[in-house]
Amino acid sequence: MHTFTKNIYERIKKGLKKTHDKITKNIGKILPTSTDWEENLEQIEEALIESDLGVDLSMNVLEKLRSQLNLLKEINNDDVFNKMGNILKKHLLNSSRELKEKDSLVVVIFIGINGTGKTTTLAKTALNLLNSNKKVMLAACDTFRAAAIEQISLWGEKLNVNVIKGNYGSDAASIAFDAIDSAKAKNMDYLLIDTAGRLHNSKELMEELKKIIRICNNKIPVDNLEKLFILDGTTGQNGFHQAKAFSESVGINGIVVTKLDGTAKGGIVIAIEDQLQIPVKYIGVGEEMEDLIPFNPDYFIDAMLK
Repeated sequence: MHTFTKNIYERIKKGLKKTHDKITKNIGKILPTSTDWEENLEQIEEALIESDLGVDLSMNVLEKLRSQLNLLKEINNDDVFNKMGNILKKHLLNSSRELKEKDSLVVVIFIGINGTGKTTTLAKTALNLLNSNKKVMLAACDTFRAAAIEQISLWGEKLNVNVIKGNYGSDAASIAFDAIDSAKAKNMDYLLIDTAGRLHNSKELMEELKKIIRICNNKIPVDNLEKLFILDGTTGQNGFHQAKAFSESVGINGIVVTKLDGTAKGGIVIAIEDQLQIPVKYIGVGEEMEDLIPFNPDYFIDAMLK
């Protein structure tokens, strides 16, 4: 189980500062006159859209907010943000956000395009698991780039964990095959697999990814496989379309949204869950190893609005 502390909440607040400022900076006090309500509600709607919540979801949230505010005789900022926060939380999934934990090996495949922070996210995930006293092994299945193999190898040295790898250009699925056998033999709890960054329309690389997934499904129970899509939060709705395409092609168990500290588009986290119905499991709110944080809806919404 994830343990949430004040320190973690402060990290989330710091990482979401740009999103928080975008949503709140132009919203004045909501006064009990219909003209002022509408003017301020329009400002809220505009701010939500700019945070990449999306037009349809922003309009939906505003309609619900308008209905609730109309029931109040007097309105202040706290009323508005508390009610808006409760509405937004209802658009997030009520499902487990934990990585799977089984009595036998769990394999986690990290999927996404280049530049999303995929390999670094893998290393941060490994550290989280190690800190929870789990036995972890890594597999360098991005054989498309020699630098990727080197990067995973360096992380293995830093974290003091074994890395199964091959040569540049070697068959990625074969490395995954060998890595699963090795992880089973060493009684590992988790095997984390790095894969080549790819666009969903890159046919050759998508077929390679599907082959890796087939091998995993043949060698471990289907329910022991995690397929995590790594989404760069700074790309906003473009990242959403990427996640949708990968989900339709290979299936995704969870999403990790990275680089939220560098963008005002934090609303994409809510939009992606609302539209894809796939849980966000982690968010990246900084460059430090401790800045990959398990996603907590209450903390996230509070940091956006309070």
